[in-house]
Amino acid sequence: MGSLHMITKTPSTHLINENFEGVHQALDRVAVQAELSRLPFFLDEGALPELTAIRLNRHKPGRRCLIEYDLLVKQPSREPRRLTLMAKIRMKSHDHSTWIVLNRLWAAGMNEQAGDGIALPHPVGEIPQWHMWLQAKVPGVTLERRLAGPQGEHLAERVAEAAHKIHRSGVPARRRHTMADELQILHERLGKTARAYPQWSNRIGRIIDHCERLGSRVTTAPFCGIHRDFYADQIIADNERLYLLDFDLYCKGDPALDIGNFIAHITEFSLRNLGDASALAHVEQALEARFLRLNPGVSAQAIRAYATLTLARHIHISTLFTQRRPYTQALLELTEQRLAI
Repeated sequence: MGSLHMITKTPSTHLINENFEGVHQALDRVAVQAELSRLPFFLDEGALPELTAIRLNRHKPGRRCLIEYDLLVKQPSREPRRLTLMAKIRMKSHDHSTWIVLNRLWAAGMNEQAGDGIALPHPVGEIPQWHMWLQAKVPGVTLERRLAGPQGEHLAERVAEAAHKIHRSGVPARRRHTMADELQILHERLGKTARAYPQWSNRIGRIIDHCERLGSRVTTAPFCGIHRDFYADQIIADNERLYLLDFDLYCKGDPALDIGNFIAHITEFSLRNLGDASALAHVEQALEARFLRLNPGVSAQAIRAYATLTLARHIHISTLFTQRRPYTQALLELTEQRLAI
């Protein structure tokens, strides 16, 4: 075996403090080589994956981490090929249900042969004792910055097509997410913010009350499988091809939620990066219009309601990151404006 390079982007002391032994094994050259060699993805093709590098890409202590494995894949009568795998670990328990969802979505047409260019990164395998599943790394860049470019409206229409493809895939979901669940999460998050910032507690209380009234007026579409964490960083664009990521929250719910959530993230991005919450309104409108044409059973009112609820949740999210805290006041004001408070 050739030399192996260990590259980490997170201080190693964080990993030393992890109680879950699997994450330590997942960074051990010998252990990783042995486990990858046993995966049916390689065995079924008579292939030998030779590990050449490990990179700790992302790590949230006590919660999850993302590791990259660089491989040189050797097969009889074929030139060796390079492959990078993205390995996701959840510290608490093995997320086998998401692995099942990924494979079913892949089988339902979200794969490399998809004529519409909307796919998942190839599911490669799982290592249950490490709470890990693996997908092939794909080329491209996340969509967030590209939406602000000259192709923004076109890309927004493609996003609508990607969401619709998820919704009509027919892949069953283990969980359900209702408007009551959405409002409960919002109440919990904004409650924390009100306690941390008592000077805003009255305003936040009014926002919660108006959000509950808004939610009660929404007419939901027939439930289907939804992403439930759908925003631009969950999509990698490689020219016209879109790769969809992170189906950890996949559930049965209102398809309007995915579009409203995506639109609210565009609004928050515009406020924080472009200095104007309405700077990409044309992109938001293109996304909504295309989705409504694809799914006439969804109402614009429901999409906009979910967008407002997501924007309200961003008030809390903004307080969690130093670089976003300067925008909390602006998000409060924008949410109040949307709720006509």
